[in-house]
Amino acid sequence: ERYHVNGAGVRVAVIDSGVQPHADLPLARIAAFVDFVNGRAAAYDDYGHGTHVAGIIAGSGASSTGRFTGAAPGADIVALKVLDSQGAGSTSTVLAALDWVEDNAEAYRIRVVDVSIGQPVHEAAADDPLVAMVERLSRRGIVVVASAGNMGFDTATGAVVYQSVTSPGNAPSAITVGAAHTHGSDARSDDTVAPFSSHGPTAFDGLAKPDLVAPGQAVVSLAHHDQHRCVGRATGLMRRLLV
Repeated sequence: ERYHVNGAGVRVAVIDSGVQPHADLPLARIAAFVDFVNGRAAAYDDYGHGTHVAGIIAGSGASSTGRFTGAAPGADIVALKVLDSQGAGSTSTVLAALDWVEDNAEAYRIRVVDVSIGQPVHEAAADDPLVAMVERLSRRGIVVVASAGNMGFDTATGAVVYQSVTSPGNAPSAITVGAAHTHGSDARSDDTVAPFSSHGPTAFDGLAKPDLVAPGQAVVSLAHHDQHRCVGRATGLMRRLLV
């Protein structure tokens, strides 16, 4: 709220593993919950990643007396559950969630969509159905924010892996975000790109991605299993989506 902007009046659709109501994100601020995995009506999160991401976006800081808040603590969340209790999901389910956003954006006043999940890029962006849906939402004036991915280094050799941005982060219109490591300080002078954060250019198309980086390592946010906070990667676990 440094610039007197806190996201009030904005609704963000979070396509992830669901959202567990929390003191920092009570049920009254979850404008809708749609479960594409188990078909349940009540908001829940049996994996935890979606709650963590939603807290980074819109946590109020109520449980920490304001010490830890989300980027937009006045925003509301529309939670679309596409990942199961193991953090896995299908491309078709994510497409169904994006299609739901297209059909319901006006009714629920959705301004932003967060997609902090992804899959390896197997084809040009023009042929990728996830990218096509992101482009359609963008043309409607909905901002789509996608994580770059967690495939930035070879776990066996430690070497940097280029062209590792995941889909739909390779969508031209998406704001694709990589992860920065702040090393625990407020100063930007010691910030580095987190080792796991995916690097561009994008596969097949050679687009310059990610568009920006933001703190994404050892970020404090909400835990789904109780009323405590947890530390994790803001860009998520980036589970592979299976068709």
